Amino acid sequence: MSRPRRTAMIKARPFKAITCLIASSLTLSSLPLSGLSAGAQAIAPQSSSANASQELAQRPQPILPRPFDATVECEILIVGGGLAGTAAAYESLLSGRTVCMTELTDWVGGQISSQGTTALDESRKQRQLLFYSRGYLDLRNRVEQLYGKLNPGECWVSASCFMPYDANKILTNMLQEAERRGGGELKWFPSTVVKDLTLSPDGRLIETVIAIQHTPAPGTPPLNTEPLSAIIEDAYRYEDSARFTKQIFQFVPPTPAAGAEARRAADWYVLEATETGELVALADVPYELGLDPRSPLNPSSPVTERDPYCTQGFTYTFAMENTEEPQPQQMPAFYPTYEPYYSYENPRQNFTPADYFDFVFTYRRLWSPNPQEQRNVLGSPRTSPGDISMQNWTWGNDYRPGTAVDNLILTHDQLEATNQLEPGGWRGGLRTETLRRGEENAIGYYYWLVAGTTDSRLDDSVKEPFPNNRYLQGFDAPMGTAHGLSKYPYIREGRRIIGRPSYGYESGFMISEADFSWNDFTQERYEESLGPIGYLSLRRYLSGLSAIQVFEQQTPAEQIPIRTRSRIYPDSVGIAQYAIDFHPCMADAPPEQPGNIERPGVRDAHGQAYPAQIPLRAMIPQKIDNMLVSSKSIAASYSAAAAYRVHSFEWSVGAAAGHTVDFVLNQDVYPYELVDNLPAPEPLLEALRQEITDSGNPVMFPDTSIFNEDWNEWRPWGG
Repeated sequence: MSRPRRTAMIKARPFKAITCLIASSLTLSSLPLSGLSAGAQAIAPQSSSANASQELAQRPQPILPRPFDATVECEILIVGGGLAGTAAAYESLLSGRTVCMTELTDWVGGQISSQGTTALDESRKQRQLLFYSRGYLDLRNRVEQLYGKLNPGECWVSASCFMPYDANKILTNMLQEAERRGGGELKWFPSTVVKDLTLSPDGRLIETVIAIQHTPAPGTPPLNTEPLSAIIEDAYRYEDSARFTKQIFQFVPPTPAAGAEARRAADWYVLEATETGELVALADVPYELGLDPRSPLNPSSPVTERDPYCTQGFTYTFAMENTEEPQPQQMPAFYPTYEPYYSYENPRQNFTPADYFDFVFTYRRLWSPNPQEQRNVLGSPRTSPGDISMQNWTWGNDYRPGTAVDNLILTHDQLEATNQLEPGGWRGGLRTETLRRGEENAIGYYYWLVAGTTDSRLDDSVKEPFPNNRYLQGFDAPMGTAHGLSKYPYIREGRRIIGRPSYGYESGFMISEADFSWNDFTQERYEESLGPIGYLSLRRYLSGLSAIQVFEQQTPAEQIPIRTRSRIYPDSVGIAQYAIDFHPCMADAPPEQPGNIERPGVRDAHGQAYPAQIPLRAMIPQKIDNMLVSSKSIAASYSAAAAYRVHSFEWSVGAAAGHTVDFVLNQDVYPYELVDNLPAPEPLLEALRQEITDSGNPVMFPDTSIFNEDWNEWRPWGG
C-alpha cells in the first residue's frame, strides 16, 4: 500500500457544512468514614455557593474595543474541539441540536490530531471486547478502513497508531455525517479562543460568551507557520495585529420561537472541553490543580499540603522519517541547554545502541511502507527507510516543570496577579515562556536521537548517532505545521473542578485514588503515613459488602476485608479504564538542569486500575448551573486524573456531556437536579442513563455490580 496522502483541513471559518445493574440505590461504599465524610477528608473547605454567586454577580461587564462582528445563537456551545468536545458535538448533532464549537487550533480531535498523540492508549480486555462508545468504535473502524489495517506502523505501544492529519479528516467526516443523520447543525469556529463571559444577575447562569477568531493578516504567512508560544498571546487580544486579523463573536442562546412558553431552566448550555480547563478558571468555579494532600482517599500522595505547581508533564510531539542515506543534522543553538535531560530512560538487558534507538523509534511508529521480515527485540519489524515515527518519550520531549517559577498552568493566585481574571484580561491561563521551553526541548530531543552521544540516566555507551533520519516539517507533514511540532502540546492534566456537595462529599464531589486503584493499600507504609484513624477510614472505605458489619462490630483495620472492584456510582454516565500512569514533574527548576530528578513519591500511586465509571456529579461544577465539564477537568484527584485522561475516556465523557445536555433541555431541568437527592432514587437520572445506554454508549462495564469482585481479566497492563 502506498503512503497515505495528506487530507484536507477543515475550513477556517464558521460553516454549515458540518451547517450494571446495582442492587440498591444506596452504594455501600458511600458510607461515612469514621464520622468524617469522604469528601471532607480529601478536599479543603470551600466558600458557600451563595457567597460565590454574589461574587460572580458583581463581576464587571467586559469592555470591547469595538462592536461584535457577529452574534451567534446555539443550544450548546462547546469550548474546545479535542476528543471530548468532538464526542459531545457528535452526539448532540445526532440528537438534532444546534451546536457551536470553538477550538484554538484549526483541527478537531485534540490528542489524536492537533496534539499528535495518535497512539491510542487502551486497556487490554476493553479492547478485546471492543467495549467502547459508539463514536469511538466508529473512529477505530475508519482508521482501519483508511489504511487497510488498524496499526499501519506496527507500533508496539498500542494496537493502533496512525497519522495526525488523517485523524482530523476522519473526525471531520464523522461530524458531517452526524449532522446529516441527526438533522442538527454545527457552527464550527477554528482558530478561536474564548475571551470573556457574562453572567445572569444572580451569577448562576452563563448568558453570553465572547470569543476571538484569528486569521492571517494580508500578506502574512499561513496559520501554523509559527509555534504556539509565538502566537498564543496575540490570539487572545481583541485588536488586529501585524500577524492576525481578528473577528469578535458573541455566543448566545437561541431566540425563543414566537408564542413559546418560557423555560424554567436554562435556554442553552456551555460545555467546558478545553485541554487545561480555561472556562473553569474564567468562570471562577472551585477547582484544584497539582498534587492533592495525602488522605484516606488519596493515600499514595507524597505531600501533606496541596502543591498546585506539580502537574503532569506536557509534550510537544513531532514526526521523523527513517531514510536510506544520512541526512544533514543541524544542531539547534539551544541544544546544550537541554542535552543534560535526554535519556533512553531504563537499562535493557543485552540491548545494543542500535536496539535502543530502534526501541524508541518503533514505540510510536505511525507508518511503515513495507512489511519487514526482520524483527527487533520486541518482535516488531525493525526500523527501515520510509518508516515514520511520532515521538512522545518521558525523558525526551516530555517537559516537566513543577515549581512556582516555571509551572505551565497558572494557579488562581497567579491568574489574579497577572490580571487574567479581570474582564478582558484572559490570555489563556498558561505561562508562555514554559511553552517556548517545551518547544525547544522537543526539537532538541530530535537532535539528540539522531546526533547525540550522551545519556542522562544510563551509561553514555548506549548512545550513538543515527543520522539516517529526517525531521518532518511543513504543511503536508503529519503534524501539519511549518515548524514540525504538534499544533498544541499533549496535555495530561488541567484544572480539575470540585463537584457540588452531596451525600458523603460535604465539601464537594471528587473521584479519588481509592475509588478504583488495584492497590489494596495493605502495605505498612500506608498505616504509617495515614496514622491509625486515617488508615482505619481507608480500610472501611474499601470494605465493600462487609461495610455495615465492619462498622457495627468495630472491626480492626488489619482484619477488614477489602473489595476487589471499583467504586460503583449510581449516577455513572460513562466508562473509563486505564492504569494510573504518571509523567511526574521534576524536583527543581528548570526541568532540564543537570542531575535533576523526578519529584520523589509522585509515582507511588502508579499502577493497575479496575474498570471505572464516570459519575455525572464529577461533571457538574459549583456555582454555574448551565455549564457541564468534560475532558480532563472533571472532578478527580491528581492520582485519579492520571488514569482518567486517555482517548476512550475523553470520548466517553464527551458523549455523556452531549446526551446530558440534550436530556436536560428536553426535560427543562438543570443537570444538578438529576443527582441532588442521591442516594435516594432519581427517576430522571435513570431515564438519562437508559437513554445513553440505548444509544450505544456504555455507562458501566459488563457484569458490574456490588456482588462481582472477580476482575482479574481486566488488568489494563500485562497479564
